Amino acid sequence: MDALIQYSIPVKGLGDGIHEYRFHIDKDFFDQFEHSPIKEGTFDVHFVFDKRPEMFDLSFDFKGKAKAACDRCLATVDLPVEGENRLLVKFGEEKDEDADVIFVSPEISSLNVAKFIYEYICLAMPLINVFDCESMSEPPCDKKMLKYLEQRDNDENDNDNNPIWDDLKNAFNN
Repeated sequence: MDALIQYSIPVKGLGDGIHEYRFHIDKDFFDQFEHSPIKEGTFDVHFVFDKRPEMFDLSFDFKGKAKAACDRCLATVDLPVEGENRLLVKFGEEKDEDADVIFVSPEISSLNVAKFIYEYICLAMPLINVFDCESMSEPPCDKKMLKYLEQRDNDENDNDNNPIWDDLKNAFNN
C-alpha cells in the first residue's frame, strides 16, 4: 500500500468550490522520499483546494520544525520552518514552463499533493542552519564547540600581529 495515499485528493467526486484539508507531516513522510535533505521533522499543513470547472487552485500553508545540525556549533536543533505557496492546476498539455502552474489531463480522477508539500517544505528550509537560540532559556548549543571556535578566532587575531605571518603576506603581495 502506498504510504502517501492519504495525500490524494479525489477530484472526480468532489464538487466545485473550496475544500480544506489538514495534514500532519512527520518522519514517516520524509522517509518516503529518497535522498531527502530533511530526515526528521514535524509540520502542520493547511491545504485549501479550490475546484473550478476550468482549473484547480491549490494553497499550501505550513509551519513546523525540522531537525538539522546547527551550522554554528553542530548540535542537533529544531529549526523553525514555515511558508505559504500557491499552485494552479490547469487542464491540457503543458504550454509554457512556470513553477506555479502544472498541467494535467481533464480525466484525472485524483491528485496526490504529497510531492508538492515535500518540495515546498524543502524549499522553505534556510540555506544556513542557524536561528536565534540565544533567546531560549535552555539553548541546544554545543558549548564545547563554541568555546573551541572562540579560541580559534582569538588565535587568528593574534596571528595578525605575528611577524612570521607578515613576511608570508608580503610574499604574496609582490
